[in-house]
This record gives sequence, C-alpha cells and structure tokens, in this order.
Amino acid sequence: MKINIVPTSKFAVLCTVLAGALLTFSPSARAVSLQIGDSHELGFVNYGIPAGDQDRLNYVNHLIGMGLGKSDKADGQSYFRSNNAFGQLPQAVLAGNVQGKTTSINLGAGGLYTYLLAKYAGPNYGTEVWYVGDLSGVITIPPTAGRYDLSGWVLFRAGVPGVPDGGTTAMLLGTALGALGIVRRYIMS
Repeated sequence: MKINIVPTSKFAVLCTVLAGALLTFSPSARAVSLQIGDSHELGFVNYGIPAGDQDRLNYVNHLIGMGLGKSDKADGQSYFRSNNAFGQLPQAVLAGNVQGKTTSINLGAGGLYTYLLAKYAGPNYGTEVWYVGDLSGVITIPPTAGRYDLSGWVLFRAGVPGVPDGGTTAMLLGTALGALGIVRRYIMS
C-alpha cells in the first residue's frame, strides 16, 4: 500500500481557505442596529400605557395576530402592524423575559429571544416592537424616537420552541464533511 504525504504548504492553504469560508458564514460576525420602521419592525402601539408585564405581553401578542399593514384599536390602544412578513410567528410568553434601559442589548447566541419591545417617553410617544428571532449577539436600538427618550425595553421569548440556529449547524456539518472528503482525496491520491 502506497501512502502519499500531503505537502505542508498545500495543507496549510486548504486549512486557511476552510477557516475563511466558515467565518464568512458566521451569523455573529455582524453588528445590528435596529431603527424605527426598519425591516425588523413588527409594529407600533400608541401609546402603550399601562406598561406592566402583562400589558406589554398583550401588546406584542396583539401585533402578532394582526394582518400586515393593518391598524386596529383594542384595550384602549391604537395598534399599527408593519408590512414586514416574518412567516408564522409564535405567541410571546412572560417566562424568561429580560428588561433593561440601555440602547445596547445582548441577545446571546441567537434563538433565545423572539421579540423586543421598547417604550419611548412614557405617555408622550409610544411603544415600538421588533422581531429579533433571527438575530444574535449585541444589537442597538435608538436612544430616542421623535423627540422622546427611551424609557426601557423588554425581550420576550416565544411560547413554542423553534430551531435555535436556523440550520447553521447543518451547514457547518456539511462543510466539514466536504472538507474531510477533499483532504482524504489529497492523502489517498
């Protein structure tokens, strides 16, 4: 049996190309800054008062149930659903929600939180809701909306567990198996 040794320089180039390809597809390699009315906006609640935990949960779930681009009045609020389609959206739940007042928010590795509600200036402006189920890492939100400052935010989880990585694991596994096949070809030929 003849064993061919792969030259170190070829192996190093192959490893560099593979590492570059994996980093290119890394979902956490980009920073996201959410804006009022951007492609992640689920909708807006005018005014979003009262703002207790159950009230905020009701605001998010009401927006989820609305048709794209529709407006509605319910529970003493005016709701405006964006035209952004996110597919089938699960209901938000109170369990595991996280609250804060900074404009920088750490979503973690991704798939943990699905909705972000931000309240601006108490009774003066309103409540913005974003879909963040496809984001990970640190994101930022606007410090003001109109002339009004951020009062606070809440991250909500989905009530139905989903696939946490959106297929990234399968893609990486396929890439690794393909790379092993290439390496095997060089070693065995």
